[in-house]
Amino acid sequence: MSYVDEVYDYVVEKNPAQPEFHQAVKEVLESLRVVIEKDEEKYRKEALLERIVTPERQILFRVPWVDDKGQVQVNNGFRVQFNSAIGPYKGGLRFHPSVNLGIIKFLGFEQIFKNSLTGLPIGGGKGGCDFDPKGKSDNEIMRFCQSFMTELYRHIGADTDVPAGDIGVGGREIGYLYGQYKRIRDVYEGVLTGKGLTYGGSLARTEATGYGLVYLTEELLKDHGTSLKGKTVVVSGAGNVAIYATQKAQQLGATVVSVSDSTGWIYDPEGIDVELLRDVKEVKRARLTEYANARKSAEYHEKKNGEHGVWNIKCDVALPCATQNELDLEDAKALVANGVTAVCEGANMPTTIEATEYLQKNNVLFVCGKAANAGGVATSALEMSQNSERLSWTFEEVDSKLQGIMANIYKSISEAAKEYGMEGNYVAGANIAGFKKVATAMEAQGVV
Repeated sequence: MSYVDEVYDYVVEKNPAQPEFHQAVKEVLESLRVVIEKDEEKYRKEALLERIVTPERQILFRVPWVDDKGQVQVNNGFRVQFNSAIGPYKGGLRFHPSVNLGIIKFLGFEQIFKNSLTGLPIGGGKGGCDFDPKGKSDNEIMRFCQSFMTELYRHIGADTDVPAGDIGVGGREIGYLYGQYKRIRDVYEGVLTGKGLTYGGSLARTEATGYGLVYLTEELLKDHGTSLKGKTVVVSGAGNVAIYATQKAQQLGATVVSVSDSTGWIYDPEGIDVELLRDVKEVKRARLTEYANARKSAEYHEKKNGEHGVWNIKCDVALPCATQNELDLEDAKALVANGVTAVCEGANMPTTIEATEYLQKNNVLFVCGKAANAGGVATSALEMSQNSERLSWTFEEVDSKLQGIMANIYKSISEAAKEYGMEGNYVAGANIAGFKKVATAMEAQGVV
C-alpha cells in the first residue's frame, strides 16, 4: 500500500464519525500523491503526513450561559490549533447548530493550506460552538460570547492564535468576544480580527472574502482569454461572502442573478440589488422573502428536499458561497448542461468530491475554496499587521494589497499544477503549492 493510502486509512481509523474531515483529507492527499511518491520513503520515515493530518492541539470545553428567561443553557465549544509551522494559528470561529469536532477539524485542516497560499506568515486553526445566534437577543448573544471567551482566552494571543469570524460570527459577536478578552487579560492587542473600525479593525475586511473570490475568478478567466464582463453569474448564500462577491462581480460588468439562504432562493434576472440585499440581511436580519416582496423582478423559491435551487439557473459562472457540500453531483450535471464555464468556491468545501471530478472532466474551470476564498484570511493577516504597527490603512490600500495577493495565489496554483503535469487542475495546484511551503517549514523545525 502506498504511503498516501496508509495515511488516509490512519485518519479514518483515528477519527471515527468525522466524514467532513475524512473528505477534506482525502481530497488533499489525492492531490499530493504525485509529490509524495517522488520521495515516499523520506516522507514516511519523517511521518510527515501523519503529523500534518494530526492537530497540534484540540480544545473542547463547555459554554454555560443564561437566556433572557433566566434559564441556564449549555453549549459545546471547540478550538482546533492545527499547524503553526509558518506562523500563529489563524482561522475563524463558527457559531451554528451543525458545529461538531469533525467539522472544525475539516475547516482547520483546509485552513493550513489556504493560509500558506496567501504568502503571509499564518498557520492553520479553526474554532466554534454549536450555539445558534438566530433568534437570540443582543443580551443573550453578549452573555454567550462572554462565557465562550472566558474559556477561550487561555489558549489564544496575538502571537499564538488569532481567531476571526465565520458563519454566525459577525461584527457584533467579535465585539463582545474582544471586550471580554480585554477585560480578562487587561491587554489591548490584535487577538481577534474582523474587529470594528473604532477598535483596531481593518477597512475592507468585511468585503474581503467576496471581493477576493471575484478577483481570483477574474484572474482565472483572463488567463483563458475572457473576463467577467457580460457574464451571467449564479451565487449561493446571502451572507458576507455572497453579498460582496455579488457586489464586486457586478462592478466588473457581470450580472448576478441569484442568492440563497437556508429557507429558499431568489432568481432576479435583472441582477441582484445589493443595497436591498444588504438591508434585508445585514440590517433587518430577515429572510429572502423580504427581498422578493420589495423587488418586482425577483422570484422567490422555497427550499424543498431534492431540489437543486440556484444550480438549475442557466449561467456562465457559478460561485458557491453558502456552506460545505451544497453543490453535489446532480447540481454539477445541471450546471454543465446549462453551459457553465467556471466554478469558484466562496465557501469552504461547498462542492462534493464527485461534483468536483465531474466538473473537471467536463472542462469546467474549477478553483477550490482554499485558494478562491483566501481573501478573507489574507485581509485578516493585514489587520494583524496594522495592529502590530499601530497603523490604519485606507480602504484603497487594503483593497490593492488584496488584489495583489489573489493574483499571486492564482499564479502559484497554476504554476504548481503545470510543474507536476496537471495543467488546469487548480485543486491539485492549490494543495501542492500550499503543502510544499508548510512541509519545508516542518522539516526545518525538526520532529515537533
